[in-house]
Amino acid sequence: MATEVQTKPRVRYRDLGIIPYREAWDLQTELHRDLVERKLANRKRPPGEVEAQVHHLLFCTHPHVYTLGKSGSLEHLLLKEEELRARGIEFFKINRGGDITYHGPGQVVGYPIFDLDEFFTDVHRYVRTLEEVIIRTLADYGLEGIRIPGYTGVWLDGTDVLPQRKICAIGVHLSRWVTMHGFAFNLNTDLTYFGHIIPCGISDEHKAVTSLALELGREVDEKEVKEVLKRHFAELFGFEWF
Repeated sequence: MATEVQTKPRVRYRDLGIIPYREAWDLQTELHRDLVERKLANRKRPPGEVEAQVHHLLFCTHPHVYTLGKSGSLEHLLLKEEELRARGIEFFKINRGGDITYHGPGQVVGYPIFDLDEFFTDVHRYVRTLEEVIIRTLADYGLEGIRIPGYTGVWLDGTDVLPQRKICAIGVHLSRWVTMHGFAFNLNTDLTYFGHIIPCGISDEHKAVTSLALELGREVDEKEVKEVLKRHFAELFGFEWF
């Protein structure tokens, strides 16, 4: 009797370049809906007619924007509406978890749109795996990324003269086990924009925000970092590129 061949999930990668936040959010929503609809349709199809899922990994950079997660507080945005307009900064309340964060030039934002039914149905494991992608990428640049209990994202530990520094924020949304949103990894980011918010709602004076360029003391090649991130994504999630 023939046995069914188990194939790896297939992921399509797209680098969207610089894209307005709303446009990227709309694209995520469309791709998310397609995965959910295909999954539900497959449950009604006989085995020979099931359509394979194609998952998505989107990388992009946004023009200056603050986004507030569904569990966040508007009080953590320190600029008024007219000040945002004057500075050319957009603002969106969105449906991911977490509080307020900043996206802008010099940052790589990653949006995995995965049907976790084809990976693992464990939200905690999913977030930890996203963190591990960043931690392994930092290790390739000679830095030790850490997790801090009670906080999502990836940090660098404090020293006698430096606080603990957050280098990557993570906020996700899942519906029917299909993911949206993702991570924001500071590469050559202008960190002064974080001064207009209470990043992730964390007001602890012993915690700060940093970037890969600041930690290395040089500007980094963003294309190179994206290739490193892609490699660790494929390794940790066990998929093949489509």
